[in-house]
Amino acid sequence: MNMSMEKWIRIIAGSFILISVTLAVLVSKWWLIWTAFVGVNLIQSSLTGWCMAEKILKKIGVQGNCCNRLDASK
Repeated sequence: MNMSMEKWIRIIAGSFILISVTLAVLVSKWWLIWTAFVGVNLIQSSLTGWCMAEKILKKIGVQGNCCNRLDASK
């Protein structure tokens, strides 16, 4: 399956949110910290252009740019 970097980032973020909310309901409300972390990370990456998930996905061979728009112009 050949998906763009942006789609991978959205799948990962959405999955993390669903997993953390499920764990908060079933195990402990402390799992909502993970949900907050994902949200803060999404806001941070939109403001700074730096995204850890993008760096990891590039290392495993996913092509393209998502968060770092400066690289897209090269």
